[in-house]
Amino acid sequence: MMTDRRNALAKYTTRLLSEGRAVFSREEAQRALGISRRAFLDAAERQQRRGHLIRPRSGFYVIVPPQYLALGAPPPSWYIDPVMRHEGRAYYVGLLKAAELHGASHQAVMAFQVVTDKRIPEIRAGRSMISFHYRKDMEAVAAGISDHKTDTGSMRISSVELTMLDLLRYPHAAAGLDNVATVLRDLGGRFDSAKLGKLAPAFARSVGQRLGHLLDSLGYEDKTGNLHDAILGGPTLSWVELERAQAADADLAPEPIQRDARWHVVVRRAPELDE
Repeated sequence: MMTDRRNALAKYTTRLLSEGRAVFSREEAQRALGISRRAFLDAAERQQRRGHLIRPRSGFYVIVPPQYLALGAPPPSWYIDPVMRHEGRAYYVGLLKAAELHGASHQAVMAFQVVTDKRIPEIRAGRSMISFHYRKDMEAVAAGISDHKTDTGSMRISSVELTMLDLLRYPHAAAGLDNVATVLRDLGGRFDSAKLGKLAPAFARSVGQRLGHLLDSLGYEDKTGNLHDAILGGPTLSWVELERAQAADADLAPEPIQRDARWHVVVRRAPELDE
């Protein structure tokens, strides 16, 4: 009887995998197995020690199929959507990960990047890391979020246009100005000018200014008119630094090499693109 109880969770997870499911909550497992919370937690801990389960969030479990045991977890795309539904949070996969999904050929993405309306600590799952970036007003960018098919269902991702704006909003998460410019070069032929203009008011004007300058410098000036119109709908543009860190210390800041009058952007260093 004791052996049956210990094996019950393993049999349950095997059945879920056979049905194409890789996730479950503590509550649904308890109901399915008819066991107490303590009994479930003991069984789950044993499975975690063996590397057959991970727990990315409290009360939520991901099954590790045999082919992913060496990596410690399946890809985050398998479970990010149910994790966020478990948390009850709006979200989308964004930044460099979304750029990769849209075909940008930049260097390998080190973290699976998610934007959501709650401050959530990063999740380490096997060799993967999921990093979260906060945005309070998710509804403001809803038009730039869509479903993307995955091996186990779907997940929400940012459009090309929203991805581009986010790269300038969260530069610390985009590996610096050189990498941002490289990714924008890769995505430049894919963005829709009208859609970019409609999303721009959801961001600080400085984000649109920096993005506009970079797109123009990359040769996409024929597609930035809607963005320019969108950010001009207010007071006269203030001058902004393209790379804020370059001007952090006024005594040590390099002299500007360009003052972009169209976008009111001060450039002290031209981005270096990866080949």
